[in-house]
Amino acid sequence: MNVLLDLLNSRPLIDGTEQDALADPADGRSWASEHGGDGSRAELALLREVRDVLRDVVCGQSPPTALSPFLEGVHQVPEFTADGLHWTVKSPVHTRLPVELILTWAATEDRYPGRLRPCANSECRLFLLDRSRANRARWCSMATCGNRAKARRHYERSR
Repeated sequence: MNVLLDLLNSRPLIDGTEQDALADPADGRSWASEHGGDGSRAELALLREVRDVLRDVVCGQSPPTALSPFLEGVHQVPEFTADGLHWTVKSPVHTRLPVELILTWAATEDRYPGRLRPCANSECRLFLLDRSRANRARWCSMATCGNRAKARRHYERSR
């Protein structure tokens, strides 16, 4: 799940300027290799596309079916191991990491429906996975976005 959040949060706004961890080929290769990819140009291009579509899906701007084109030609093959039955995803090398991220998103939606969401701070582009019992988390970080919102509300009340 952390790799999914890492992908969704790979285009943050820092001091009002968008930063893209996958834009620079060297940085993108490093990001992909840290997350189990090969860092090829084809993989990075596909990761950027998948990230953007996933962001739209999570924000409710696109339906989940928008991810379908990325899954064409992907197969799951059953294999028996010492631990029992294991399903292996078969896809071209450059699509493996993007496909795994889509499958991670689907598993997250099954396990934590509605808990993967964007930060409530309109000036923030990050996402969070709410694991709280009450399902009321709103901020990517209480130390930054949550604190700013609370300080803003306090300032408005005290004026």
